Amino acid sequence: MPDHDVAIIGAGAAGLSVAAIAASLGRNVVLFERDRMGGACLNTGGVPAQALLAAARRAAEARGGGALGIHAEGVRVDWQGVRRHVRQAIAQAAPQESGERLESQGVTVVRASAHFIAPDRIEAGGRTYGFRRAVIATGTAPVVPDLPGLVNLPWLTSETLLALEEAPRHLLVLGGGTVGVEMAQAHACLGCRVTLIELRPNILAEEDPELRLAVREALRRDGVEVLENSHVVDAERTPDGVALRLDNGALVRGSHIFFAMGHAPRLAALDLAAGGLRATPRGVAVGRDLRSPDNRRIWAAGAVADPEGLGPCGLTHAAAQHARVVARGMLHRLPARLDYAALPRLVRTAPELAQLGMTETEARAAGHAVQVARQPFAQNPRAIAEGDTEGQVKLVLDGSGRLLGAGIVGAGAGEVAAVLGLMMGRKLPLSALAEAMLPHATRAEAARRAAAMVSTPQPAGGFARLWSGLAARLR
Repeated sequence: MPDHDVAIIGAGAAGLSVAAIAASLGRNVVLFERDRMGGACLNTGGVPAQALLAAARRAAEARGGGALGIHAEGVRVDWQGVRRHVRQAIAQAAPQESGERLESQGVTVVRASAHFIAPDRIEAGGRTYGFRRAVIATGTAPVVPDLPGLVNLPWLTSETLLALEEAPRHLLVLGGGTVGVEMAQAHACLGCRVTLIELRPNILAEEDPELRLAVREALRRDGVEVLENSHVVDAERTPDGVALRLDNGALVRGSHIFFAMGHAPRLAALDLAAGGLRATPRGVAVGRDLRSPDNRRIWAAGAVADPEGLGPCGLTHAAAQHARVVARGMLHRLPARLDYAALPRLVRTAPELAQLGMTETEARAAGHAVQVARQPFAQNPRAIAEGDTEGQVKLVLDGSGRLLGAGIVGAGAGEVAAVLGLMMGRKLPLSALAEAMLPHATRAEAARRAAAMVSTPQPAGGFARLWSGLAARLR
C-alpha cells in the first residue's frame, strides 16, 4: 500500500498550490523541499524584485516631481534601507507559503532533496516514500554562460543580486529580457551606473516592436547604457572590477556582472529515468494536461513542465493555472488542458509593458486579416491628471473583430491587462468591454475606448438612419 496519495517535489508556487488543494480534499500529501519554502518567486524573484522596483520607482518619482510642482532636493538612496525593505517584503509574504501553514492543513513536509528510485517511489533524507500520484514542481535555475575568463570574477544571478550588501558601483547586465531590463532600470534609479548588453538586435525581442520602444527610451532616460546586437566573447578582471570584451573588440568595464540570460529546468537531482520519465532540454515532457505520457502516475507543473505544443512558462500566474489543471486531472479525474491564449506577461519597468495573446506581428504571421485599435494615454483623464501620459493601449483583432491580443505600455499597464485578461479568458465579445461601466477616472478606460472604436456600429449606415427616422415619429 503506498504511503501517500500525492507526493510533490518542490515547494514553489505550483507545488504549494497543488499541496493545499490536495490536502483540502482529504488526501494524504507529502511535500519535499530541499531549499526555502516559496521557491524563487518568494525568495529571489517576484516578491523581492517587486520590492526593489518599488523603491526605485519612489526615488525616480521624487526626482521627477517638478512638473507637478513638487521639488524634492537632494534625494538620497539608503541602500541598507532598501535592503531592509526587500527583506521585510519577503518576511511579510512568507507565512502564506510556510511549511507550518501546510502542516497545519495536514501536509507532511520533508526538508530534504528528493529523487525517484522507481516509477512509484521516491527517496529523500534516507527514507523511501511510496505514492499513488506525484507532481514534479522543482522550477528552474538561472543560466550562467560558459564564458572564458569568468572564473573567480564577481558575477551574479537573480539568486544573488538582491543580497548584495553594498550597491554595485557599475552593474553590467547581460541579457535584455524581462529580468534584465527590470533590474537594469531599478539599479539605475537607485543611483548605480548600469550597462545593459543584449545579444539580439533588440531588447525585449518577444514583445511588440512598437511598444518596447517606449521601454528602451525610458531606460536611456534613466541613465542605462543599452548595447544591442552585442556579443560578449570573454571576461577579465580589472583593477576596479571586471571587463567584458565584445565581438567588435570593445571592452565594457564595470564592478559586477549580472546574468539575466534565462533559466534552465532543475532536473539533475531527480533521476527521472528511474521514475520512467522523459526529459527535454526545456523540462519534463508532459501533455497539455501536464500528465506524463510515459508514467501516468506523474504530473509536472510550473516552470519545470514542458507541455507538448506550448513549451515551458516561468510566470508565477502560469504556475497557478498549472496547479488548477493538475488538480482537476489528478484529484478530480476530469479533463483539463492548458490554455495560454489569455495568459498575460508583464515587464515591470516604468513605463510598464503588458501583453496578452498575439502581438500584431504574430497575428499577421498567422495569416489573420489584422485590425488594430489604439488609444493613447495622452487622451486618458487619469493619465493627464497624474502628469504621466506616456504609452497606449493597443488591441489586435482579426477581420471579424475578434480580439486576438492586446498590448499596453504605460503606468498601470498590468492593471489594465487584468481587465483585458478576464475578457479574453472568458471569451467575451469586444462589445462587452466597450459597454462596460468602469469607474472614472481610471486607466482602464483607455482599453474601453479602444474597444469602442471598433465595436460600436457607425450611425451613418442606411438601416440605422431609417430606423432612427421611424423612431423619431413614435410617441
